[in-house]
Amino acid sequence: MVKLTIDGKTCRAQAGETVLQVARREDIDIPTLCHLEGLSIWGACRLCLVEVENSPKLQPACALQVADGLSVQTHSPRLHEYRKLMLELLFAEGNHVCAVCVANGDCELQDLAVEHGLDHVDLAYQFPTRPVDLTHPLFGFDANRCILCSRCVRTCDEVEGAHTWDIAGRGAEARVVTDMSQAWGSSISCTSCGKCVSSCPVGALFQKGSSVASVHHQPGVIEFLQQARGNQEWQTNPASPQVTSPQTTSTQATSAQEDAP
Repeated sequence: MVKLTIDGKTCRAQAGETVLQVARREDIDIPTLCHLEGLSIWGACRLCLVEVENSPKLQPACALQVADGLSVQTHSPRLHEYRKLMLELLFAEGNHVCAVCVANGDCELQDLAVEHGLDHVDLAYQFPTRPVDLTHPLFGFDANRCILCSRCVRTCDEVEGAHTWDIAGRGAEARVVTDMSQAWGSSISCTSCGKCVSSCPVGALFQKGSSVASVHHQPGVIEFLQQARGNQEWQTNPASPQVTSPQTTSTQATSAQEDAP
């Protein structure tokens, strides 16, 4: 057992846990965009940076492992201004028009902007020319709204096992691509499962036919699937190809007993 301090509060944690895990368990809010429970650590958004006592550098809470005697500050004027600047950079480098976005009202980027009092952007807008891929029969991808969090990449790789998505290019030219940078609709690896759409924190990935403010994300399904698989909670019914959980099977058995004479 490890003892550490977060915002002056003494916390206990298991060795190997991260500061972000402990903070969330203790109901201490640390903003994130790229982090998603059930996926590997990425540390790209830099919004979860925290101040560590006796360290001149800000460190990402999602990757910072706990240590005995560690003292961390998650909120300060310095961190607030830093996070606000990071959000400004995301808005300035993309084409985020909330008023016409399918995720308006259910967007993690938008929520964090409101939380940090970001009512305007002082930086020069880049207005990049980015495509909208509607070649997939079920889903669409609007690169103008993409923030390169890589959630879709990790979800497709680590949860679905297809690795349809990846990130190509460097710096300002970095972009999310399918397969070998081809149209999503022509991808031979995509299983059309929709997990990438569920994991997207903004309106970059969406179901076709979605209108303004109609998208309601379900990122929690990724953690649920990973936990269920890890605990081997899924089993296949020999009489049917449908996959059922132990809870479903138990419910069916109870119902059968009640109907029995």
